[in-house]
Amino acid sequence: MMKSLLGAGAALLMFSAAASAQNFPERELLGVVMWGAGGATDTVARAVNPAAEEALGKPIVVLNKSGGAGAISTAYVNAAPADGYTFLYGAENPQLHPVMDVSPLDYSHFYPINLLGRGVAVIVVPAESKYRTMQDLLADIKANPGAVKMGSTGPGGLPSTVGAIVKNATDFDVTAIPFDGEGPGLTAMLGGEVDFMPSGISAAAEQVKAGKMRALAVVDTGPVDTLPNVPPITDALPDMAKFLPWGPFYGVFVKKDTPDDVKAKLEAAFHTAAQSENFKTLMANKGNVIMDISGEEAIAFLTKWQQVTAWVLQDTGAAKVSPETLGIPRP
Repeated sequence: MMKSLLGAGAALLMFSAAASAQNFPERELLGVVMWGAGGATDTVARAVNPAAEEALGKPIVVLNKSGGAGAISTAYVNAAPADGYTFLYGAENPQLHPVMDVSPLDYSHFYPINLLGRGVAVIVVPAESKYRTMQDLLADIKANPGAVKMGSTGPGGLPSTVGAIVKNATDFDVTAIPFDGEGPGLTAMLGGEVDFMPSGISAAAEQVKAGKMRALAVVDTGPVDTLPNVPPITDALPDMAKFLPWGPFYGVFVKKDTPDDVKAKLEAAFHTAAQSENFKTLMANKGNVIMDISGEEAIAFLTKWQQVTAWVLQDTGAAKVSPETLGIPRP
C-alpha cells in the first residue's frame, strides 16, 4: 500500500511539473543583470527586454545585481530554482572566473538561451600617425622591439588581451602603458603619450568617423558594419583567424537543468526579441554584432572564447589558476 501511495505521489509530482512547464510562464520573470544600471550589459538587457516580454506574454522584472566581476549575480541565479523564472542577463566575465580564482561557476553550469551579440575591438592610432596600415605598425614593432608604446587598461583588460592574441600570431614586443579605462587611454593617445591602442569599437568609432583617429584594423575575420572600410586584422595576420571571433559578449542564461520545454519557450521568445527593430538599432549604434544564437552553437562559441582568453591570460601572467589544471585545453 505504501509503495502504491509513493508511486502515485511521484507520478503526481511529475505530472504537476510537466503541466507547469507546459503553461510556462504563468507569472512574471526575473532577469538579473550582472552589472550596474547604465553599463553595456544593462543597456543590452533593457533594449531586448520589452520584446521578450511581449513574446512571453508576461512581465520581466530587471534586477541589477553587480559585484565580484559578475560572480554575485551568477551565484544568485545559480541558487534559484531551475524553472526558468529567474535568468541571467550576463556578459563574458564568468567564463574567466575559474582561471582568475573568482568563482568556480562559469557558463558550463548554465544553458545559453541566447547569445544576443558581441562587441568588436579595433586597433587605432592618431589621425596624424605615421602608421597608415596594420602592416606598417607591425613592421615597426618588429624592427624596434619594445620601442612602440601601446595604450592599455592593465592585465586582463581588452587592450592587453588583444595584444596577447596578436603576440600569439606574430612578433609583438611593445611597451604597454596602463590607463584607467579605454576613454582615458584614447585621450592620452591623441595627446601623443602612446602610439596606438586596441579599443572596443564603440569607444573609438565616433572619433574615427570624425577624423581624429585612424582605424588600422578591426579585430575580426571580416569588415564590420560600424566601420565598413576598415580591413579585418586577418588581412595582415592570417594566423589570427583561429582565435577569432573574440570580444565582449552579451547573453541570456538559465540553470543547466531547467526543463527542455521551458528552455525552448525562452529561446523562441529571445530569438524574436533579438530580431526586433529597436534591438537591432541599439546594437548597430553601439558597434555590436548581433549573434542571436543558442544551444550547441552558443556552447561552441563559449567554449572557444574561454579557451582563447584563459590561455592568453596564462601566457601574460595574469591568470591566477592555470587553465590546464581546470581542464581548459589550449586553442
